[in-house]
Amino acid sequence: MRDVSWLIVGGGIQGMTAAVHLCRQAGISAADIAVVDPHPEPLAVWKERTEKIRMPYLRSTFVHHLSPDPLELEKRGDSFLGRYKRPSRSMFYDTSKELLQETGIADSWLQDTVVHVEKSQPGWTVYGKKNTLTTANLLLAPGGGSRPVIPAALQPEAVHVYDPSFDPAAVTGRAVVVGGGISAAHTAIYLAEQRHTETVLLHRKPLRVSQFDSDPGWLGPKRMQAFSRMDHRRRRRCIHTERRTGTMTRELLFKLRKLERDGRLTMMQDEAAGSRRCEDGMVELELTSGSLLSADSVTACTGFSKELPGSAWIQPLIDAYSLPCADCGYPKLSPSLMWTDRLYVTGALAELEIGPSARNIAGAQRAARRIAASVCM
Repeated sequence: MRDVSWLIVGGGIQGMTAAVHLCRQAGISAADIAVVDPHPEPLAVWKERTEKIRMPYLRSTFVHHLSPDPLELEKRGDSFLGRYKRPSRSMFYDTSKELLQETGIADSWLQDTVVHVEKSQPGWTVYGKKNTLTTANLLLAPGGGSRPVIPAALQPEAVHVYDPSFDPAAVTGRAVVVGGGISAAHTAIYLAEQRHTETVLLHRKPLRVSQFDSDPGWLGPKRMQAFSRMDHRRRRRCIHTERRTGTMTRELLFKLRKLERDGRLTMMQDEAAGSRRCEDGMVELELTSGSLLSADSVTACTGFSKELPGSAWIQPLIDAYSLPCADCGYPKLSPSLMWTDRLYVTGALAELEIGPSARNIAGAQRAARRIAASVCM
């Protein structure tokens, strides 16, 4: 059994941002921190997913990253795009790896899967499949998009873009990409640019443009003060309304339209009502308009489940210790993101306190600052 001062469950953007802030803002040694995650290295899921859709630049700006220093990316690189100076994916990842090495967090990594958590002295005991750890302070940072969802009408013929088995480079013939958000746009652009594919982007709503996935006003005091005065039901409705899911940046829409003008891409506003595999191996989609669409492959860029992140072991934790939750099942938190004594959360679990930006990189920074600041008090 290993004993640490801080244990972070989840090694994605949220968990790693919190770890760097604990080291740099709160002055906690990396030797007193452990990070438990089922993957072999930090940011593994983020890296796999952004590489898979060939995302060249992040949607977030140059000031949003793992570090408490807002100019961290500017000091280390020069690969930015546009007026908001959006960093390239490769530069963001390389800078993140450097930060984790410099702070020592990379050496705090423990590859394991959490199965159970319980209270103990001095704080919490976390049981993994291979290890048991005790910690004074526990920070839960499970990924907010853990289970990809494919609409029933596309099953079982479609594969989700974030299915580990899916390789865009292996797609040939006529490829249908289903979705209207940023993942669908990147995937359709990549496939359309390949000479060996004929690509169709099937979207059920008009394509919507948004530079960011939530209004930047949610990062400042004006909108967040109003949010903090809402009860939890109104906060949930606000988050649902203000999160700009299923949108894409303007330059992605321009790329899609150019590919369409060049005859490399077909964009269809319609929806699949059913699907079947034909004798010749082709997939036939029955659309709500009444027409049929055939394809060699169907890639679903249709988001993730809305269940509580980490619910397999977090829900028993809630039940065992009567942890306070809103009607939607998500945690009621203190302003410092403490759920109960010495138990903190970040990411999707903290969205009733952090607001619509909670799941993105900017939200990770805001959450990490709050937690680190409470430690310094």
